Amino acid sequence: MVEGKWFVQGANIDQALAIRQAVFGHGRDMLDDTAQQVVVYREGKPVGSARLWWNDGGFFAGDVGVLPAERGAGYGDLLVRLVLYKALSHNAKSVTLSCAAAVAPFFMRYGFQTADVGDPATLRVLAEQIALGCGHCQTDR
Repeated sequence: MVEGKWFVQGANIDQALAIRQAVFGHGRDMLDDTAQQVVVYREGKPVGSARLWWNDGGFFAGDVGVLPAERGAGYGDLLVRLVLYKALSHNAKSVTLSCAAAVAPFFMRYGFQTADVGDPATLRVLAEQIALGCGHCQTDR
């Protein structure tokens, strides 16, 4: 069974931090005090995590990562959908994230585009452009 579980601010996020360390090489930081974390589990084992936070009037997503041995099974897709759905359920006008250029096309499937902030690694999607449908359609919401 595959499931996602959200962790609010102040909760024990050790599993999310372990995945972040394994995927990105860094652990806890100041954002963890204000972010909500989501962990995806396969058969009870944590396989991926991401976080979502509110700052300066907007929603931000970050550290969307899946353990190397678990990639290719759709867990990254589930993480992005969970983050975007959570943001939409909190009336987000947009969601911004930073990512490596090599993975930008992955996020663009959900409606993300290069944000006009002078950094090509920063992507943004407006709420009305979020694509949570079949993955091939950019009009589903």
